[in-house]
Amino acid sequence: MRVLVIGSGGREHALCRSLSLDPQVTELHSAPGNAGTAEISTTHQVTATDPEQVTELARRLEADLVVIGPEAPLVAGVADAVRRAGITCFGPSREAAMIEGSKTFAKEVMTAADVPTARARTCVTPEEAAAALEEFGAPYVVKDDGLAAGKGVVVTEDRELALRHAAACGRVVIEEFLDGPEVSLFALCDGKTAVALQPAQDFKRAHDGDEGPNTGGMGAYTPLTWAPEGLTEQVMREVVHPTVGELARRGSPYQGVLYVGLALTAKGPKVIEFNARFGDPETQVILDRLETPLAGLLTACATGALGEAPAPVFRDGSAVTVVVAAENYPDSPVKGDVIEGLEPTADAYVLHAGTRREGDRVVSDGGRVLDVVGTGPDQESARRNAYELVGRVKLRGSHHRTDIAR
Repeated sequence: MRVLVIGSGGREHALCRSLSLDPQVTELHSAPGNAGTAEISTTHQVTATDPEQVTELARRLEADLVVIGPEAPLVAGVADAVRRAGITCFGPSREAAMIEGSKTFAKEVMTAADVPTARARTCVTPEEAAAALEEFGAPYVVKDDGLAAGKGVVVTEDRELALRHAAACGRVVIEEFLDGPEVSLFALCDGKTAVALQPAQDFKRAHDGDEGPNTGGMGAYTPLTWAPEGLTEQVMREVVHPTVGELARRGSPYQGVLYVGLALTAKGPKVIEFNARFGDPETQVILDRLETPLAGLLTACATGALGEAPAPVFRDGSAVTVVVAAENYPDSPVKGDVIEGLEPTADAYVLHAGTRREGDRVVSDGGRVLDVVGTGPDQESARRNAYELVGRVKLRGSHHRTDIAR
């Protein structure tokens, strides 16, 4: 099987790594890729959000499966173009991907499907924003309605900061704050059937103790030994199946992975957000624990055959990933610094996110530069193994959280 992975981040390196270990995969390609994917796949230069470029590359490679990693190509309709060319594609249509592309659309779908979530208002003027902040009170939650690479959300006690963020975004969703631990659950979907993967937890704030600005994610771990019994089944029953059903009713069957970001409130699980793709950095730890070959699962989603596929099986033990970020991330990350200390240990390895190769050197090329994944029989050993390798990585000005999975 010839597989093409679209994207260039840590999630895409994790996907490529899992696919490279799948005996069904005979050729692996990535576009545009990064310094890590280049070590295990053939990379190609392409604009990931250009439907014609991606489709032409898939045709030229005679790809059997195209896997679209990031959200922007999905919202741009890349999956639609690839499928129109008769090529099997993992990733929702443009219409279905609006579950992430528009917070307002997601709220409308959840309301129609009776999915538990925060009360919210869509605001386009300063007056509307001020009224919504008054209605819901502090902590104030203000979300850019469109895509913002994981950095469009402000949660703050500062009303003026909330108003400034709303004004900068233009169209925002302001909602009540959901209190409780957060959980990420991915569901594989083929348009009619949905199957859960193992839950994980990520850490969104830039600094220890959940301080600092929101980011795309600074680390994650799985499994969640503290999660309530039956949580996955409850979320599938109350959230995933109703949402997939509502999208199908609207004529936009969902084929791909549906990311459900949850708050475990005193009144039960409630949806914070949906993503139309594998979450980053949770994907890095979930795929590490996935024992079932990945290519078959993704193909079953893309071809409507998930109901006939074996249920995903996960390895025992734990995985923890720690993100090494560039200087000044998440504001204006510094790029072009040399990275050293990338060699794996017996129980930890590095996934590349924002990197590129310059001759025989690997340099930083993004905000979240590396994902260091540690594994072990339990969470503490996996965490220790991850941080031991983090300590060997050398990147001038870099920073990372020291409390992931603590």
